Amino acid sequence: MGIVFLIFTKNKKIEAAPKTINQVFTPLKSIRVWRFGLYYFLVFGSFVTFSQWLLPNFLNVYHTTLVMGGIFAAIFSLPSGVIRAYGGFLSDRFGARKVMYWVLSSSVVLSFLLMFPKMDITTSGSGITAAKAGTVTEVSNDKIVIGDKTYPIIQEDKNAAHSKFFPSKKSWQQVVVEQNQQVQKKDLLAEGITQIHFEANIWIYLVLVILIGSAWGIGSAAVYKHIPDYFPNEVGVVGGMVGLLGGLGGFVGPIIFGYLLSTTGFWTSSWMFILAVSLICLIWMHRVVVNLMKEKSPEFAKDMDRKH
Repeated sequence: MGIVFLIFTKNKKIEAAPKTINQVFTPLKSIRVWRFGLYYFLVFGSFVTFSQWLLPNFLNVYHTTLVMGGIFAAIFSLPSGVIRAYGGFLSDRFGARKVMYWVLSSSVVLSFLLMFPKMDITTSGSGITAAKAGTVTEVSNDKIVIGDKTYPIIQEDKNAAHSKFFPSKKSWQQVVVEQNQQVQKKDLLAEGITQIHFEANIWIYLVLVILIGSAWGIGSAAVYKHIPDYFPNEVGVVGGMVGLLGGLGGFVGPIIFGYLLSTTGFWTSSWMFILAVSLICLIWMHRVVVNLMKEKSPEFAKDMDRKH
């Protein structure tokens, strides 16, 4: 192959004049470069981070075996990597900006769905207070009687089934007064208890993870589609910086996720971070598009404002 390469390839002619170091790095002063870098920090850095983070996530949250957790992590990584070529096709056909709108919007929605942890929470609910002062004449599991007033008590349904796919709750009340006790108006008779249960089904979680990983894969191609359009003569240095920021995301991501986990105690705190970054990227890009529209087509922008 080396001999074939030497025989049939030709050296590219350098048409542009050589640049100084300062000239080479001048594009890095543009805020647009750092905006693209933030996009790539999200779509590529997050992909790299979760390729490492999902295995301990599955082991700790869903108690999978090491082999099964590794398979699930691979199922996330493979489509995300392969689909980048399709992301390039979509960017050529529909435009990189439109594709990034899809990608960032998908990242916001999916990370929002993924940030809810597997949980079983017991908290205060709706209780019962005395409508008037009096003496408690009767207390049972299902009612409290004060004079001529009867207060029904909601009992715990221990046979209630939990949903495997959606959050579910059950509420009941627990008596806190005794027979012959004197109570005043608005005194608490029975405290309310609410229990919220969310299974965070592993298969739904896996599907959502694959979808957001695929969106990031498409976004990785769309980010690089922007570069030659805005920096046709500085593709190398701008592409290198954007790639650096994406790689930095893959490096610092596990560190950030580790601190979030130790601080909050939630494995899904990583998805809360992704939601925040996705919102920042989406809002920033939308503001740039709106400002660009007003600058390039002020009459069209005014017409859009009137209609919407």
